[in-house]
Amino acid sequence: MDLHQIEYFLAVVDHKGINAAATALDLAQPTVSHAVRALERELGVPLFHRIGRGMVLTSAGHSLVGPARRILRDVVAAEGTWVDAAGRPRGRLDIVAMPALSVDPVARLVGAFRQEFPQVSVRIGDLRDEAIGVSLVRDGHCEIVACHLPTPDSAGLEVCELGTQEWWLVLPPGSPAPPEDPLPLSALPDLPQVVAPRGFPQTDEVERTVGEAGRVLRTAVVVQHREARLPFVLAGVGGSFMERSTAEAAAARGAVVRAVTPRISRAYGLVYDASTLSSAGRAFVELARSRAPRA
Repeated sequence: MDLHQIEYFLAVVDHKGINAAATALDLAQPTVSHAVRALERELGVPLFHRIGRGMVLTSAGHSLVGPARRILRDVVAAEGTWVDAAGRPRGRLDIVAMPALSVDPVARLVGAFRQEFPQVSVRIGDLRDEAIGVSLVRDGHCEIVACHLPTPDSAGLEVCELGTQEWWLVLPPGSPAPPEDPLPLSALPDLPQVVAPRGFPQTDEVERTVGEAGRVLRTAVVVQHREARLPFVLAGVGGSFMERSTAEAAAARGAVVRAVTPRISRAYGLVYDASTLSSAGRAFVELARSRAPRA
């Protein structure tokens, strides 16, 4: 096993295919394909299921991703430590974040981080299921997870709370605008909702809070990806509760938006293993902590 094989394997994972990985690496497609097959022969197990033109990780492939990322992080960091005389971190930082948190605060924090530490490259992965965030840190798939708090089964990990995310009501353009802002949930318009599946913390929190206000949500559409809610709302299918930043963007596109009372909100922050955090990871956590709102 050599470093090129690990790099190409992770590129296929991150870009979801040989062709896209080769483009990202600026290599010929056969070069990447041969390296991945050589790695599989050396390990004695298939790492991907080849389905048509697609590449889907096998269980062995999933098991390799975390250790492979750790190896690549360690090598990149080791190669760069001697260059920066000021002792500033170099290398690579892997963060996995909920999509809504990637918009804010992760993008803002990464921008500030890169200005201060331009020699660190940052990879942002999507966290679609917050239930697996802790395991991604423990298994080495990433150094830091940005997610809602509290997180289950996080014993032994550190948590840095950064703030609170609030959800607002978003109605289709042209909807009769409730006069109150914030809108009491007890006066919630009887409009079908575009929702994510039950089991998502946000979905459950909205349903619980609305129920406590004596209202019941009628479902128009269930979408697997929460980012898909806005197009359905803008198309007039129904309303939806969305993160404040998304709701404000929806208002600029003509949607009717209201804050609600009682507030629907959850804390968010970073989860990481302090014992394995790289110098880049420590610098990111310190920067994020310094920019968190003071209580």
